[in-house]
Amino acid sequence: MGGTERSIAELLPYIVEAKIHPIVICLRHRLEEGIENEVIRQNFDVRILQKGNFLSQCTQLRQLINSERPDLLHSSLFHANLVARFARMRLGTPLLTSLVNSPYEAVRFRDPKISRWRLKIVQMVDGLTSRHLTTHFHAVSHFTKTTAIQSLKISDNDITVVERGRNPVRLGFASESRRNEARKELGLSPEQLVLVNVGRHEYQKGQKYLIEAVSELRSTYPQLVLLIAGRKGASTEKLTRLTDELGLGTTVKFLGHTEEIPKILSAADLFVLPSLFEGLPGAMIEALALSLPIIASDIPSNREVVDANKNAVLVQPESSKALATAIHFVLEDEQRRKTFSLASKKIFDERFNLDRVAPRMIQLYQDVANMKQHR
Repeated sequence: MGGTERSIAELLPYIVEAKIHPIVICLRHRLEEGIENEVIRQNFDVRILQKGNFLSQCTQLRQLINSERPDLLHSSLFHANLVARFARMRLGTPLLTSLVNSPYEAVRFRDPKISRWRLKIVQMVDGLTSRHLTTHFHAVSHFTKTTAIQSLKISDNDITVVERGRNPVRLGFASESRRNEARKELGLSPEQLVLVNVGRHEYQKGQKYLIEAVSELRSTYPQLVLLIAGRKGASTEKLTRLTDELGLGTTVKFLGHTEEIPKILSAADLFVLPSLFEGLPGAMIEALALSLPIIASDIPSNREVVDANKNAVLVQPESSKALATAIHFVLEDEQRRKTFSLASKKIFDERFNLDRVAPRMIQLYQDVANMKQHR
């Protein structure tokens, strides 16, 4: 139901076109939220493991590997990575693992819902199984590669960087008519200034600072509205309480989990991502495709996506004042917004259009499948 799942789903048609047969294996159903039904409707081969403990799921996956004899196993996200690593032991099937985030950065240990010692144990297990039970790694950004080398002690030669891509056909294109139609459906007027943030309600996403920034800007921009699209999480209660305390009940709108992100982005004047850490922000890539100017925290992964001061303003993380200043800087100048908008679309077309990204990912599949020596 997140960026990683979306990236896999969008790659599937390209895999089939390359005459590779994909089997998608999920650890559990996610029917109410996410893209499981969307993938099934497209007639891809989707298998859901039965509920059970870790050993049970390893056994189920091992049985699938024995019966299907795949040329390659590709895993993403921590629990799936562990199941895949143990399931393929002594079977010889090469395993490619995607590195999609930077979970062991120092900022992660400040997350109030994280137990420091438990995260250290997870890091140790992840590192050991990465080094000894994985054939090769795919990093979605140069930053995730660097942090994996540092935190998991993976060799530089064992990691290949291929950025995420997005399908422009699914996202569509920005236009005045689409903007007006999207705003009408969302109950917004053409005159309002609309900020959009996409992300689950978690400490990582830094939405607290964005809400505080909107509060600072409200007197200057009385028509300002902030749309936050993303599923509930550990920070939901704090965010809604902060919104009420600041009197922003009609200014900040929580849209919850939705698959209508392209429509929401089409209605926006500005995309804002105040995350404290990211792997490679898929929501920001989609904002590029919809030609949006961007305000984002100045963290390494965000720097890899935007061109600072040409399509985006990068600001100090965890600073509502810096966010407010940057938002004002872009909103006050219509010509600047137009210039940033054109630059965003150019970056998407040149670097993140799936037509460019997919062949590189498919080549990586072929390279890893052909590796003769598997640890």
